[in-house]
Amino acid sequence: MMTLLLQMLLSFMKIGALSFGGAYASMPLVEQEIVVARGWLTLAEFSDLVAMDELTPGPILINSATFVGMRVAGVTGAVVATIGCILPSCMVSLALVLLYRRYRKARLAEGVLYALKCMSCALIFSTFMTIAGRIILGGDIPSGVASVIIAGFAFYLLRYRKLAPLTVMLACGVLGVLVAAVL
Repeated sequence: MMTLLLQMLLSFMKIGALSFGGAYASMPLVEQEIVVARGWLTLAEFSDLVAMDELTPGPILINSATFVGMRVAGVTGAVVATIGCILPSCMVSLALVLLYRRYRKARLAEGVLYALKCMSCALIFSTFMTIAGRIILGGDIPSGVASVIIAGFAFYLLRYRKLAPLTVMLACGVLGVLVAAVL
């Protein structure tokens, strides 16, 4: 049993470390490791796994790891596989934090962080514009307008009133429920 758990830990660490480009881009790696190399699932079971990943909330790779671990070695296997899947990301994040603490005053580090902030803002704005477009153009006009007003209200509270983001999210959620009930 220990050998199986160690194999599971190492297999999912490999999957977690090599999963770039999102969950769907890494599903062939999962299939290779779980179906072909280890034989823990058949191809039909793997297809069911992918379908279940679509239906359950949460990150797809973590859901996959938990399912495979549970199927192969019970609750202990689910825990081991899930830890194996997230451990590489945690280690990389820890290394980046340590590097940041050491080199945060370096000009190169400041430049990289500034570029990352700009890219993050652009991605968030792009997502906002996509969602706003779908709300306004794809839904009914009254609820779309209400959503844009609530979003503007949230921006105002965050930017100019300096309220805590959690408070603003909760307030917007309550406003959204009230608007949906009225409209």
